[in-house]
Amino acid sequence: MAAHSLSPPLRGLLFTVKYVSLHSRCCAVHSKAHYSTVYNPNEKTFDKILIANRGEIACRVIKTCKKMGIQTVAVHSDVDSSAVHVKMADEAICVGPAPTNKSYLNMDAIMDAIRVTGAQAVHPGYGFLSENKEFAKRLAAEGVMFIGPDTHAIQAMGDKIESKLIAKAAKVNTIPGFDGVVKTAEDAVKIAQEIGYPVMIKASAGGGGKGMRIAWNDDETREGFRFSSQEAASSFGDDRLLIEKYIDNPRHIEIQVLADKHGNALWLNERECSIQRRNQKVVEEAPSTFLDPVTRRAMGEQAVQLAKAVQYSSAGTVEFLVDSKKNFYFLEMNTRLQVEHPITECITGLDLVEQMIRVAKGYQLQHKQEDIPINGWAIESRVYAEDPYKSFGLPSIGRLSQYQEPLNLSNVRVDSGIQEGSDISIYYDPMISKLVTYGATRNEALAKMEDALDNYVIRGVTHNIPLLREIITHPRFISGDISTNFLPEVYPDGFKGHQLEVDARRELLASAAALYIAAQLRSQKVLGDQRVSTIPVKCTHWELCVELGEGCHAMEVTKSGDVYNVEVDGGKVEVIGAFNLASPLLPLTINGSDRMLQCLSRDASGMIVLQYLGTVFKVRVLSKLASELNSYMPEKVPEDTSSILRSPMPGTVVAVSIKPGDTVAEGQEICVIEAMKMQNSLTAARQAKVKSVHCKPGETVGEGDLLVELQ
Repeated sequence: MAAHSLSPPLRGLLFTVKYVSLHSRCCAVHSKAHYSTVYNPNEKTFDKILIANRGEIACRVIKTCKKMGIQTVAVHSDVDSSAVHVKMADEAICVGPAPTNKSYLNMDAIMDAIRVTGAQAVHPGYGFLSENKEFAKRLAAEGVMFIGPDTHAIQAMGDKIESKLIAKAAKVNTIPGFDGVVKTAEDAVKIAQEIGYPVMIKASAGGGGKGMRIAWNDDETREGFRFSSQEAASSFGDDRLLIEKYIDNPRHIEIQVLADKHGNALWLNERECSIQRRNQKVVEEAPSTFLDPVTRRAMGEQAVQLAKAVQYSSAGTVEFLVDSKKNFYFLEMNTRLQVEHPITECITGLDLVEQMIRVAKGYQLQHKQEDIPINGWAIESRVYAEDPYKSFGLPSIGRLSQYQEPLNLSNVRVDSGIQEGSDISIYYDPMISKLVTYGATRNEALAKMEDALDNYVIRGVTHNIPLLREIITHPRFISGDISTNFLPEVYPDGFKGHQLEVDARRELLASAAALYIAAQLRSQKVLGDQRVSTIPVKCTHWELCVELGEGCHAMEVTKSGDVYNVEVDGGKVEVIGAFNLASPLLPLTINGSDRMLQCLSRDASGMIVLQYLGTVFKVRVLSKLASELNSYMPEKVPEDTSSILRSPMPGTVVAVSIKPGDTVAEGQEICVIEAMKMQNSLTAARQAKVKSVHCKPGETVGEGDLLVELQ
């Protein structure tokens, strides 16, 4: 893996660009990368940086390092030996087996990798060791620069109890709560009663939604204490918890800050992160539709006050909860690069990784507060290997048999660390990529996101694109009427996919019929010499039946060139398309509107699986005669699931609460499954006697595996 150096002409160009106005730079770079790495060859930083992370964030850091002429070292577990970040780096070192505590959290192995490679600095990305003060101290002892804040800032802001006290002293608005460590479940109940329900129970050393529970009564407080402390110990090695007042129906808005070692600090505008599930963000945007200039400035200035109070130096994020009256309260400070940093880069034109490297080397910030613009609008969708129909997203694992990012579209950025053939495993976060779109206005950015999701090809794992597309096209989201309760309010019975109205159903049925006919016509062609003496009669009219769900729809189709005219359900649909059956993408024009469909599969029985408006639909296309004969076929009896419990996701069994012969009540916990460091309690659907138990603590289970049988 050879190092990528900049050519002298490019160095000269970038050096010149550095001195134009920031606003001009933003406009120039938004047509392509949406952020600018302006490398000054006279500004010496580091020769070699080790990235103590994996996946998309490791790739993201490597990209900027290459632009700055810095060599990179990747660390990886044994199962990540062929990962994209390993291939991108100039050097790579294996630091242990798959479990994170034996590899990416293995400080001894990572320190050895630093010594072997001679890396002068370490960029920790986010997660893993990014906010671990002991790791930062060990680097300092070795004379290796930690590309992040000093250890005292990590410690102060990494502890939610201490950070809240510091925020209060810095005159930052804080949430009412208990300023201490909650030691037992009964202590938690007593404190919650004093604060008043609802309350938020969360890990003192936590982040990323791990170790967080909302409690509305005493029983939920006890249960929340147990799960939060277990998740906190598993994710952070620290089971301390705190309790504070839960602000119902708030917005989650955060301020990006950037500070150097010379006392200079900036706020780089806000990010709206209210669309969440299980306290983890799904869709983010910058700026927020909710903030006015006065509130934005007040939040930004308080964020900078907090950064200066702990002598912060690097990129960091101060998170706030904002109520309907624009009152805002400090939530926490993340002393690292944030997952959603790309949207800030889009609207400011700044490369935050570059800025972190400059600050770590000791340079002053290049810009003043008045230099920071809000240029356009950016939206980020977190694309996960998850089943959105299960609790808005339970993890899915598998190999990416087909993978195609929508980078053919303008103003689209994809930060990913995978490629076709990559494995999404049980060991790590199920994120596939961060899909970012940019526009001069919010409407432009949303329209581009819709196109990008429709053009994103992912095969081999279940993914959350159906949910993402429904969110960004929902009237409430478009209007900006959102909060952290958006998903449960919009989908109180869970996410069910796109609900087809009459016109959309006709479009789907007509498209399936046209695809079926195109496939039939292609299969009739014989390559080479004609094998029959008679000239085949060209068919231009078909009578078909298309099954969708429990309905069967009769239709008539006529074809002329690439135009299919379909009569179905009392309406007419015109479908225009060349139908390249070798491509996963099917660009069609339906009744004058451009649509991008995806054909996931089709077989000889007429079964076609289509992704339409983001959601996957199964249809079956039959000739009129075949449909009539099919009515005589016996139907498959579905499995009776009332007496069994299957795992809803791949994961590890943490606890089993019952044994054969026990009687369980409806809603009683049966077992706990941990997936991607999140614990999920599985409960009995009815009162019954336990017949048999097919799992035990420590076992790994797959989605659909039988766990318990009831009588």
